[in-house]
Amino acid sequence: MSKLTHFNESGAAHMVDVGAKPMTQRVAVAEGYIEMRSETLDLIMQGGHKKGDVLGIARIAGILASKKTSELIPLCHPIPITNVDLVLEPQRERGRVYCQATVKTVGQTGVEMEALTAVQVALLTVYDMCKAVDRGMTIQSVRLLEKAGGRSGHWQREKDQA
Repeated sequence: MSKLTHFNESGAAHMVDVGAKPMTQRVAVAEGYIEMRSETLDLIMQGGHKKGDVLGIARIAGILASKKTSELIPLCHPIPITNVDLVLEPQRERGRVYCQATVKTVGQTGVEMEALTAVQVALLTVYDMCKAVDRGMTIQSVRLLEKAGGRSGHWQREKDQA
């Protein structure tokens, strides 16, 4: 197993120096979901929520959050993101809204944190917009599915990894 890169030899936290790394295309895909009562999901799907288009607003929030990740996570590098694709999909049979974010850049470090942040904030936005009718919603299973680019190459979660 590799060492933790955000600590120097004396154990102090530090920002990793990526200056000598080559610029490469990088992609990260993350997912998660928010469980809710069926009545809440119906409000979202029918567009009957008094705050407006819940999924549309959550999509924008997730995209904006991915671009601000370095302001939220102390040792993350600011990254020029080239694309964010954020999908929010109601899953009536499971009583939830599924979210998947794909983030891309050409740079010296990856965008895993940006993809994970996009999913978290999009789902938090759904919670915020719907909490008046369902405070019991639960955000679950936010995780990285895949990353590509850079020295460590391609990684993909195995299908049976929960």
